[in-house]
Parts: sequence; structure tokens; C-alpha cells
Amino acid sequence: MIKNKMSMLLPKDYIRRATSTIPFGYELSLIEGYLKPIDEELSILKEVSESVNAGEISLGIGVDWLEAETGRKLSRVGLKKYVDKVYGRSRKKF
Repeated sequence: MIKNKMSMLLPKDYIRRATSTIPFGYELSLIEGYLKPIDEELSILKEVSESVNAGEISLGIGVDWLEAETGRKLSRVGLKKYVDKVYGRSRKKF
């Protein structure tokens, strides 16, 4: 019952903070233990990850694009892990 009340009080798309690292597209919230989504960053991350997955751009270009648009850095490995998590692991060998 307490969990249901707490989830009703949380704004939409907030996630629980699980590690000391703050994921790309999120920032600390005023609610302790939760992270607030940054819609603009998540939108750009989605656009970039779709392009990487489709093979339209490389991981290097993708991370440069993210940094240019958001001012935040994400490593190539971090972007690859995100793309693999969302779209499944690529069967291509590079």
C-alpha cells in the first residue's frame, strides 16, 4: 500500500537512482533517491541511437552529435551499451 502511494506522488518518468552514476538524459531530482528525466536529452539520445542502430552514423559521430546538442558527454562504449539494450545486440562484426 505504501509503495502505491509513493508511485502516485512521483512525477511521470522519474526513475529510482540505483548507482552513483547518473545516466545520460537524467539529473538529480528534489525527491531523494530519484532521477528526473531531461526530455530534450532523451529525445536527442533516441534520435542518435536510432541512426546508429540503422547504420546511418558511427558511434563516434553519435557521441559527437550528443555532446554538440546537449553539452553532456557519453562514451562510445556507453552509447553502444544503450543501443544494444534498446535495440538488441547487433549481429554484425566490425
